Amino acid sequence: MQQISLHDEIEILPGEKLEIFVRNASFMPKTEQNLAYRAADALRSHAGITLGASIKLRKNIPVGAGLGGGSADAAAVLLGLNELWDLHYDATALSQIGLSLGSDIPFCIQGGFARVGSRGEDVRPLTMDRRYYLVVIQPCRGLSTGNVFGSLNLSDSPHNKEESLLSTLKALQTGDYTLLARSAQNDLQSVSAQLRPQIGEAINALKSSDAKMAIMSGSGSAVFAVYSNYKHALGAYQKLCRRYRSCWLSHTLETTEPAIPE
Repeated sequence: MQQISLHDEIEILPGEKLEIFVRNASFMPKTEQNLAYRAADALRSHAGITLGASIKLRKNIPVGAGLGGGSADAAAVLLGLNELWDLHYDATALSQIGLSLGSDIPFCIQGGFARVGSRGEDVRPLTMDRRYYLVVIQPCRGLSTGNVFGSLNLSDSPHNKEESLLSTLKALQTGDYTLLARSAQNDLQSVSAQLRPQIGEAINALKSSDAKMAIMSGSGSAVFAVYSNYKHALGAYQKLCRRYRSCWLSHTLETTEPAIPE
């Protein structure tokens, strides 16, 4: 898992009650189902407190895209309220609270570049000192992660998972685009593309835009492409954003400041 520059914006202020306000999102769950709100409520319950807060969330990461936007919001709220409420929880404690809500939240609390295993609690940081330029597209409406996994048959995927992962890691760390294109796999891509054919069409559009590789993110519906430099990525973005309304120019983040000091 790799953190990128595309991000939501969250402001947390003291308040008498716990409430959340969402902007720039055509569809979001009701307050009680919103992952950021649930994270705040879970932290408050775990700490045994009744303090409130006003959470203002501006969405930039598309919903239902397989980009971890909801998990990133929940992680940011846990980190912010930990400070606002002066709880002094460490990253491990916050990750355990987050894990009860979503498998990607522990990684989002840590950020950076990491190999993530088990149910999401096994987060092993990896070294990444290269920046990769990306174009991200959401070509269609969001997908239900549950529906995608429910249709998955791993026996249809013949490649060796561990070999593929290690080759992809080597490619990313050395900047070997040929190896990256050959090694990177997403077992969910064929399933999601059957549910939303626009996914396959967008991947082909990215591959035709001087991309080094193109693949689906998570369970979809977002797809992304990797470019050799900023100029190539910008040129592709300028062309593709005319065709796709939900299109972003982004890049990987090489390092992050620790959210919680060691």
